[in-house]
Amino acid sequence: MSTLVLEPAAVAAPTAPPLVIGIDPSLTCTGIAGEGWADALRCKGKGHHRLRWLRQEIRERTRSADLVVIEGAAYRHGGQAGHHELAGLWWILTQDLWERGVPYVVVAPSSRTIYATGSANPAKDYPKAKRARIAKGMVRDAVAERYGLECDGVGRYDKADAFILAAMGLHWAGWPLAVVPDTHRRALDGVPWPEYLPDRQCPDLRICGKNLDGAR
Repeated sequence: MSTLVLEPAAVAAPTAPPLVIGIDPSLTCTGIAGEGWADALRCKGKGHHRLRWLRQEIRERTRSADLVVIEGAAYRHGGQAGHHELAGLWWILTQDLWERGVPYVVVAPSSRTIYATGSANPAKDYPKAKRARIAKGMVRDAVAERYGLECDGVGRYDKADAFILAAMGLHWAGWPLAVVPDTHRRALDGVPWPEYLPDRQCPDLRICGKNLDGAR
């Protein structure tokens, strides 16, 4: 008597990358980006008006997103003016994503910097007072050199940060935008990624942090 063996059904690979949006929240200038583009959201209002405007702008731009990668809080800056309002903005944005069923993941600022430059503190050899600004410039330079996207004008650093976040999400999903050295790729390993993206993630690349050497 013969035995019928059923082969597992092949999983069709997606033909296009998922829509991944990166967000660098800020009260004065929120960076938002995706594959091939980056923008800065600025509101002249204050208080509740500004929070509502930013929520609406992010909602419109993430309406069809498969994944949103949002930067977490930099707790060392907790004493800065407007910290409570900034924390409120972060929770408003993530709550709205959650209510709409849009998958999102939180990336620490240090992980974003490592993915862009290979180091959590790439400007450590410069005077302490200048390190933060120089490091931001290094992230911006990495976006231009590795991905060919120039982030200029007002909000240029916020745009670059948001783009790196989007690039991280695409790399994790199996659609890297460029070859990324292992010194940089390691930043993906500590991110609490979703289990998977249904029908959008390359099925053979669901191992977090796999370096694809630019292959698609």
